[in-house]
Amino acid sequence: MKTVGTINLAATMVMVTIICLFVGIPTGSHAEELPSYLADRGRGVPTSLFGTYIEKGEFVVYPMYEYYFDKDEEYEPREFGIPDNTEYFAETTENEFLIFFGYGLTEDIILEFEAALYTSKEFNRDPDDLSGTPDKIEESGLGDVEGQVRWRWNRETETKPEYFSYFEYVLPLQEDKQIIGTQDWEFVFGFGLIKGLSWGTVTGRTSIAWDGDEKKVALSEYAFEYLNRISSKWSVVAAIEGEDDEISLIG
Repeated sequence: MKTVGTINLAATMVMVTIICLFVGIPTGSHAEELPSYLADRGRGVPTSLFGTYIEKGEFVVYPMYEYYFDKDEEYEPREFGIPDNTEYFAETTENEFLIFFGYGLTEDIILEFEAALYTSKEFNRDPDDLSGTPDKIEESGLGDVEGQVRWRWNRETETKPEYFSYFEYVLPLQEDKQIIGTQDWEFVFGFGLIKGLSWGTVTGRTSIAWDGDEKKVALSEYAFEYLNRISSKWSVVAAIEGEDDEISLIG
């Protein structure tokens, strides 16, 4: 690596969501008086979408468009069939059209499904890479397809936080691709906690992942989130999400 502990902030990897549609089936808890520690989020189970919770019987549809630009995306020539494990940094751009579905199966279990219906990505080789990696690679088509099961272990009280877990799988549907989608099975198991406070709700989570390509288990994503409902229609979310030596700031 060129540096140790490289941090890619929002300036180097920008995600722009231009379509945000939240469709929910109202439930009684939205109208009832909630304890102060549930005022920001209600009684739902946390989804993988920051600041979004689903209750039993609710159905969420969330179509998205995302654009990424990264000047320092790490790669190794071996990923392209070249016997070289040196780490280099490519310049990449990516466009994704995604759809997210979430459903509250019970009061404590929700199901998720997310698919990148169309992805296009351009990869430009690091000028220092003389191993034989192609100068430019362009691919498009179906991107990542994944699902999750999420459940909570207990209900939050005045003094005790709420604990939850989740299991995620990613399908290997792009075995003939190099820079988009997933080429082998991936599994993630995560654990988190939530606590509502007078100044907002805080959530922390961490996870481990099985990478079928690498054939190993390793620490995966971690995140810290702050949520504050400022009115009946608006909430504020601020989060830090990280994986390996990359950190994203999300608002």
